[in-house]
Amino acid sequence: MPFVVSTGRRIHYEVSGQGPDLFLHHGFTSSSQAWRFFGFTEVLQQHYRVIALDALGHGLSDKPRETEAYTLQQRSADVVAVLDDLGIGKVHYCGYSLGGWVGYGMVRHARERLQSLTLGAAHPYADTSWDAFKGLDGTDVNAFITAFESVLNERISPEVKMMIRANDLQALAAAAQQPRVSMEELLPLIDLPCLMFCGDADARHAAVGRCVGLLPRARFVSLPGVTHFGGLMQSKLVLPPLLEFLAGQQEPGLI
Repeated sequence: MPFVVSTGRRIHYEVSGQGPDLFLHHGFTSSSQAWRFFGFTEVLQQHYRVIALDALGHGLSDKPRETEAYTLQQRSADVVAVLDDLGIGKVHYCGYSLGGWVGYGMVRHARERLQSLTLGAAHPYADTSWDAFKGLDGTDVNAFITAFESVLNERISPEVKMMIRANDLQALAAAAQQPRVSMEELLPLIDLPCLMFCGDADARHAAVGRCVGLLPRARFVSLPGVTHFGGLMQSKLVLPPLLEFLAGQQEPGLI
């Protein structure tokens, strides 16, 4: 199992397939295995070398319990550490939710490592909904889930609750308290080809759609009837536009 050390902490990642490099970053409370579980990896690895990391605090990566460990700059540095470990200069980046937020962080902190951006259910605007985690230390599972439901503005299914409980919630409670400040000033400066997608039953849908009008080279895919958690589970809806978008990047100037 590959690991790389980033700022003294171990970050786990896995690699599968061959072809142009495609980096996958999962969402909060998830892991690299979500891409495999929901059918993305099986399809994508037929066309790309797929690199999927466990973000700090998740999966097999280290799980510090201090909020200051989870800055956006650090999360971006963790991605760069994986790319450096594999000798990758530029990469097609695909992030969902937390991974989308980190995608904007990559634009701010490591723009030169990006070839294209695919961001799901994520926007660069200030998000104070995460204040729901203030004062939580992760020892009360029900309080953690209630706070997360408040952030998402949707109910979490029993199946997803089971997956959430499998995490180190003390580490994730610390991570959740890292402020999400606005990065909207980046939008008109992002000259990369971008694919944005979001379920229309996701509270973030309008904000994600609004971003597209400010991005010079962006396409927006709205997923009908899909919630926030559903956006990663519905690979049959996401994969066709994602594959079309990525195929276009092999021809300079097309998106």
